[in-house]
Amino acid sequence: MLHRRHLFQSPKKMVPTLSFSKLLDVPSASVWRLVTDTRTWHRWGPSVRAVVCTERFIRAGSSGRIRTPVGIWVPFVVQCFESESYWDWRVAGVPATGHRVESVGPDRCRLTFTVPVWALGYGLVCRLALMRIDRLVMQAKKQRWS
Repeated sequence: MLHRRHLFQSPKKMVPTLSFSKLLDVPSASVWRLVTDTRTWHRWGPSVRAVVCTERFIRAGSSGRIRTPVGIWVPFVVQCFESESYWDWRVAGVPATGHRVESVGPDRCRLTFTVPVWALGYGLVCRLALMRIDRLVMQAKKQRWS
């Protein structure tokens, strides 16, 4: 699902964005844990092959490096962080994706990625990440019930 979002939630600069969302049949806490755990980013993020970060779970000001699919390491810093609901970052000094998790019921949530409008093409990467996250959380849910 594509939504237009008015402003990127960065404290430094307001940037017009586009949003890509998916409803997931799991509690929001499960999705939040996945998108804030640097050890899982390579499993769902198509543009991330590896992560070096001082914290396993990010917070405001977390920084490190990610290795891209072409093998280049680029720095990142988490700009805005609202516990259990939203974070965004700058990658290589450029405003990048925002990540929002909203509960829509006890066992359902909406995950939304925002991208600056100038990065519209990155929307394809976001859609793939949403599908991967859906698969990962559903696999984890099935394992708990097995």
